[in-house]
Amino acid sequence: MAQFKLPEPQPDPLLQLIGKYREDTREEKIDLGVGVYRDDHGNTPVLEAVKEAENRLQQEQKSKSYLGLTGDNEFVECLGMLLFNSDAPYVYGAQTPGGSGALRLAAEIYNIAHPQGTLWIGQPTWPNHLPLTESAGVTVSTFEYFSKSSQQILFDNMLAAVDKASAGDAIILHGCCHNPTGADISHSQWQQLAVLLVEKQVLPIVDLAYHGLGDGLEDDLAATRLLTTTCAEVLVAASCSKNFGLYRDRTGAIYMSSHEKATATRAQAVFGQIARKIYSMPPDHGAAVVRIILQDDTLKQQWLDELQTMTVRIKTLRQSMSDFYPALNFVAEQKGMFSLLPLSPEQVNSLIEDHAVYLAGDGRINVAGCQTDQIERFVTSLKSIGFSGAE
Repeated sequence: MAQFKLPEPQPDPLLQLIGKYREDTREEKIDLGVGVYRDDHGNTPVLEAVKEAENRLQQEQKSKSYLGLTGDNEFVECLGMLLFNSDAPYVYGAQTPGGSGALRLAAEIYNIAHPQGTLWIGQPTWPNHLPLTESAGVTVSTFEYFSKSSQQILFDNMLAAVDKASAGDAIILHGCCHNPTGADISHSQWQQLAVLLVEKQVLPIVDLAYHGLGDGLEDDLAATRLLTTTCAEVLVAASCSKNFGLYRDRTGAIYMSSHEKATATRAQAVFGQIARKIYSMPPDHGAAVVRIILQDDTLKQQWLDELQTMTVRIKTLRQSMSDFYPALNFVAEQKGMFSLLPLSPEQVNSLIEDHAVYLAGDGRINVAGCQTDQIERFVTSLKSIGFSGAE
């Protein structure tokens, strides 16, 4: 008799959707499910700046030896200089395996510092936020951030959650381009939130995954910079998957911003100690590529130009969807790659089965997955299932 007993694994809905899309033989199929940027030919391109950096790396790299528990420190410094402004206090960090690795280290270090604390997460959110943080032993409470039916941010709920929190609690905040809703709070709301976070002594944990794909890099980083200059301590989990197109290279970083240098430097050391227990050393390739780009003015500008091209494409797609069907006007007002359509499970199923329009079960669409010549058919499919917009 087998003694190694495991529960039956629960299938991942998104992975099932990917498989179903691949098996679909209908030529007119549209993929709005997978959360990667695509160009107007349906490809997820390797950026030209990335290709050039990889060419240089191939010629110049002299060793594949370990870099250490915190990874490529020059990459961490260069990325930090991009993310944080000169008014930031002390900021120290570590390279991680993607944004997910950064979030895991954030959850782990928070649990060490505040083992009795509660982490507040607005709903809906990126589906992996809860299992990722709970697996680190963190106690999680949720609040409603967004109404899918009305397409409205419930900012008062966010303030109420922070007001209810105890000193030492934490909150996960989407730095920009909220996933899955595309709905970001305004700058004045960020200011109001920052004041309350300081008053209640609640730690912001910023998930920064889509910066540059909303209103442009500087505007998308404004909220994070506001928090780091206002709050005594901030954890920032940054990903290079989307804006550098380095999805499979798992490139990210975790930072501690603190008004006290000793706290920030101690956090950096603890990041390395936590990493040793989970994955030991982060992968180097993607971090080396980003470092090379950010250290070369010409390559950096080339990357910024390519990032701008992606941003303009996403904004154009959003506006085109709204122009084709005014019931989608909220899509044009939202930011980044995703929007969460007010669809029932039956409507989602009909879009997939009857119209070959693939999207997540909760109604989330990847706007950047749509090609320009597919917009009209997407809108026609929405009309055919009785979609009439937000309440």
